[in-house]
Amino acid sequence: MEQRAKEGYPAMTQLGRPERLQIMLNAEELVALDDWRFAKRMPSRAAAVRDLLRRGLVAEGVDLAEPSKRSSNFGVLSAEEQAAPDATNGSRP
Repeated sequence: MEQRAKEGYPAMTQLGRPERLQIMLNAEELVALDDWRFAKRMPSRAAAVRDLLRRGLVAEGVDLAEPSKRSSNFGVLSAEEQAAPDATNGSRP
């Protein structure tokens, strides 16, 4: 299915954002989001949520995935542990 953008605006898939995420906020969270957004001159609530999400993940030490990275790059085992078979049953950990 072809995605059409509003006149003069690119489609979200062209911006590299093909996924949609819907969240529910209570009144206090919405006021806090809007206050922060306006103080930072963010263009939209969506932009503010993306920025806050990115900031929160970085603050927690999460390595933000690049499109070329695979999920296996984010394992808790070292490369040696992933490559070595388990000595007890010959399987990988």
